[in-house]
Amino acid sequence: LFSAKKFALMKTLLNSLVTEHPVPGFVDECESQFVSESENESNFVEKLCDMLFRVCADNRMFREAIGVFDYAISKGLVIEGRSCIVLLLALKRCNEVEFCVRFFHRMVESGRVDIGVQSLTVVVDVLCRRGEIERAKKLMREMAERGIVRSTVFTYNTLLNACVVRRDRRGVDEILGLMEREGILPCLTTYTILMEWYASSGRIGEAEKVFEEMRERNMQMDVYVYTSMISWNCRAGNVKSAMALFDEMIGKGIGPNTHTFGAMISGMCKAGQMEAAEILLKEMQIKGVDLNVVIFNTMMDGYCKRGMMDEAFSLQVIMERKGLEADVVTYSTLASGLCKLHRYEEAKRTLNLMVEKGVAPNVVTYTTLIEIYCKEGNLAEAERILRDMDKEGMVPNIVTYNTLIDAYSKKEKLKQAHVLKSEMIGKGIVPDVFTYTSLIHGECIVDRVDEALKLFSEMLVKGIRGSVKTYTAIIYGLSKEGREDEAFKFYDEMMRMGLTPDDRVYAALVGSLHKLSSHVDVKQNEYGERKIDSPDASIRPNSGRLLTHDDFVLEAQAKPCMEKIHLPQCQIRAWKVVQSTNIQMLVIHTKVLSLSVDELYIPYVGD
Repeated sequence: LFSAKKFALMKTLLNSLVTEHPVPGFVDECESQFVSESENESNFVEKLCDMLFRVCADNRMFREAIGVFDYAISKGLVIEGRSCIVLLLALKRCNEVEFCVRFFHRMVESGRVDIGVQSLTVVVDVLCRRGEIERAKKLMREMAERGIVRSTVFTYNTLLNACVVRRDRRGVDEILGLMEREGILPCLTTYTILMEWYASSGRIGEAEKVFEEMRERNMQMDVYVYTSMISWNCRAGNVKSAMALFDEMIGKGIGPNTHTFGAMISGMCKAGQMEAAEILLKEMQIKGVDLNVVIFNTMMDGYCKRGMMDEAFSLQVIMERKGLEADVVTYSTLASGLCKLHRYEEAKRTLNLMVEKGVAPNVVTYTTLIEIYCKEGNLAEAERILRDMDKEGMVPNIVTYNTLIDAYSKKEKLKQAHVLKSEMIGKGIVPDVFTYTSLIHGECIVDRVDEALKLFSEMLVKGIRGSVKTYTAIIYGLSKEGREDEAFKFYDEMMRMGLTPDDRVYAALVGSLHKLSSHVDVKQNEYGERKIDSPDASIRPNSGRLLTHDDFVLEAQAKPCMEKIHLPQCQIRAWKVVQSTNIQMLVIHTKVLSLSVDELYIPYVGD
């Protein structure tokens, strides 16, 4: 076979022999046969050893492969560098890190193997995957200093990608510095890694700078680069930038693929531009780009979030006509959409239909079902489903727990809400801002504002940043108890953080300046403490009454007049709150100012 240069058949024969004979004995037998016949057969023996080495590597017979390698080196034969890469890659696939590194050093020390940059890059990649980046860099330096092999951009890309995966910002900067000092120019892969890194870190501006640098260098950007930028822009809500990139790639003759269209459709759906999403879906079909369940599910989710349930169900029918079967995401999305419209029975029927069709529910499905029962007020059934998940070995996620915690908090069952918080922590699930906001809101509802403040402090200690809803809950609770100074401090903090207050915050702040009415109902909370009961949403916090015609409206243009009037600090503060928003008018109780409309020189504008 060797003489006829039929190497493929030769390898097939060797493969069958290796699986039946111990390799060391086989090599010895070959040696005795060919050396005794002719010294001129050394080329055949060398080719035989090289091929046998590859066959052992392919069959994961690593020790046998090393035996063949050592035999060849001892006889002055050469194992090709490409064959050594085959073994290095096999060791990498089997996660044999130390074995891989030792063999690489054996290749180097043998002095008979041509060490290429690909071999070095494989070993560097193996070390980086185990997190040993410093060891990988040390190996690169050693090889360069000994003049054996110098790292190229591909080796550095491996290091760079490892730092990105570990979210090591300092490491990324260090690798880029090393590349610059070594005079190694970034390639397309380098730029792609950097764009992904900056974009995933929320630094879209930095990602765009990298993209512009690629343009300046006239690099041939492919569909993957454009898709990456389009995807991150869509995630950040920059659909105009995404559309501009989409048009640019088409103008350059780069055809969008399924992932490109998927990113664009997702961005349009999130932006509420369903007509644009529909146009993109039609364009996919015209261009013959494969449609998949993910694309249809994305569109259905967009419809559901806007309450367009008829369109969502129609799309499901179209999807199934195209031979694509609805999956667990499809049914969960539809059920969630129905739930948001308070069509709870239809949502439950949708999930039951899913089970009837043999589609196994997942965590999202169970969470949706829990949400349905919570909104129906059936917390016992919601809790039962949570326990069923545990019995079936399905681990609830943070959304599952947050849904129940929020429901218990709104129902003033704070003890059970805190039990669930402890349970989720016990399962290794870290509470997030939604968890704390629900609990803070619940504590404020039952007039345990000091407990709410403790939760707020605990949240900050854990490095969790409060949201608008968190601050709204705290300000509402403090205002309800007449603690206006503290309420305004939280308002100031909210503004410093760049959070935009809503109408509820201003209503609470103005209400904090009222004194509690004597006729407000009082009841006990679950802790046996007295609680103010004001179920009517039109009653201001602490005002204890409905808004009437005695209230008046101050126009925003009246600020100069206000500044001439000597009012208590808290009253002026209430006016300053109004001036810092886009709201042009604010309803203020006459008793707050203790002044008539005429004294303020502001025309009465009626209701």
